[in-house]
Amino acid sequence: MRIGGKEFADRGRTYIMGILNVTPDSFSDGGKYDRMDRALYRVEEMIGEGMDILDMGGESTRPGHVFVSPQEEAERVIPVLEAVKKRFDIPISLDTYKYRVAEEGIRKGADLINDIWGLRYDQGEMARLLAESGLPCCLMHNRKEAGYVSLMEDIKTDLAESLRIAREAGIREERIILDPGIGFGKTREDNLAVIADLESLHVLGRPLLLGASRKSVIGLTLDLPLEERLEGTLVTTVFGVTAGCSYVRVHDVAANVRAVRMAEAILGRG
Repeated sequence: MRIGGKEFADRGRTYIMGILNVTPDSFSDGGKYDRMDRALYRVEEMIGEGMDILDMGGESTRPGHVFVSPQEEAERVIPVLEAVKKRFDIPISLDTYKYRVAEEGIRKGADLINDIWGLRYDQGEMARLLAESGLPCCLMHNRKEAGYVSLMEDIKTDLAESLRIAREAGIREERIILDPGIGFGKTREDNLAVIADLESLHVLGRPLLLGASRKSVIGLTLDLPLEERLEGTLVTTVFGVTAGCSYVRVHDVAANVRAVRMAEAILGRG
């Protein structure tokens, strides 16, 4: 898959997607990078640590987050996106489920749209935009609340529905990444079960992204605050590598790069 100016293998490698939240209230780093100088410094730092793709977001999606309008979200994230695009040679993923924000981001150089509602938030506007742009996208599994008859089968069914919406809108399947949505519409036990059975999602035929970095499943399992969840995150990353995930979305780039490289070496990949 081509993202920005770079080629990414669909299987056999695990790439690092580094997180940059330009928000005041994200669960892990809210307020840290909402100033331009801090944001650009962090991007440069993550590139130096081995990041393959930058994922930028202008609205927190943590449980209980405050909704912001498309205009406010764009005002937060688009200037930083433009500045990063001018200064660095790194593919940029824009984390948004609002098509108006995605539309502006695409105009300013976003290389991938990361939609936490898997094209199911609006009335098809995001799907049509992505089809017209030809941009790759990551479609995440999400529900408003937990409640499954058969957890993995229900997740597969929901993701298959996102693929159907994409196909009918004209999005080429080879431009799609799927994300099982750790921490979204799932209990702690659900999240652990999904991580344990990631490999079963390959039946959907698309590259997988795992985003478990510093999330509550780690905090609740280990009874640890945000700042002490690195080791737990690294375990989930290694599970992602062994399950054949193509991407891991993380806050702590350097440590996760090392974990991926070691796991790939043991498995004879990379």
